[in-house]
Amino acid sequence: MLKILKYSFYDLIRSRWSYVYFLFYLALGFVLLFLNNDVSKAVITLMNVIIVLIPLIGTIFGVMYYYNSREFTELLLAQPIKRSSIFMGQYFGVAGSLTLSLVLGLGIPFVLYGLLRSNAIFDFSLLLVTGAFLTFIFVGLSFVIAISNENKIKGFGYAVLLWLFLAVVYDGLFLMSLIVFEEYPLDTFSLVSTILNPIDLSRILILLKLDISALLGYTGAIFKQFFGTNLGFLISLAILLLWTILPILGLRYKAGKKDF
Repeated sequence: MLKILKYSFYDLIRSRWSYVYFLFYLALGFVLLFLNNDVSKAVITLMNVIIVLIPLIGTIFGVMYYYNSREFTELLLAQPIKRSSIFMGQYFGVAGSLTLSLVLGLGIPFVLYGLLRSNAIFDFSLLLVTGAFLTFIFVGLSFVIAISNENKIKGFGYAVLLWLFLAVVYDGLFLMSLIVFEEYPLDTFSLVSTILNPIDLSRILILLKLDISALLGYTGAIFKQFFGTNLGFLISLAILLLWTILPILGLRYKAGKKDF
């Protein structure tokens, strides 16, 4: 698996799209720091961009890599190599290269600007950690969708629809539910609904650590009471880790059952 991981990783690192991804975050970091002139404000603005962008990029990259490397994958399957090793190596190679581009692209401008001497270093680190989690989660989900669909158009369509649902539609349905059932106790419902969406969970986790939970509206107190504590923070990270593991298990299961 390590050899396949290394090959996939170096193959993507040499890809022009990885350079574009890296340069985009590098330019974004410098522009935000230039406009805000404050590391803390730049982190808040950055959160609103990458919380939605990272899942989209991870989804598209994962589907593209799977379909583009289909012939090479079939060649590897003809060798005495475990299926799980092949697909796990490709998955970690894609997710690892995207995470590296994210960390370096955003880390360089912020470190040059004086992040290490700023009080926002923890907030920025949390932003990168949640970004890495979202990358691994959505690359895994995209691999599961791609391996489940032979047709490229269907695979791309389902993957983009999944991102659209979790990034946009889910929030709309959640807010509508809060408005319709506002007369009922919604504490547990709000917490469970947030946990079921990794994008919302990451956003709320960062908002609470930035101490701007007032932006969450009248449910802010509920989230502050649970996610704002140290135990809630650890539980949130554990849930993100679980969100990362589930697609990996799904990929292993699909790979074992699929007839290539």
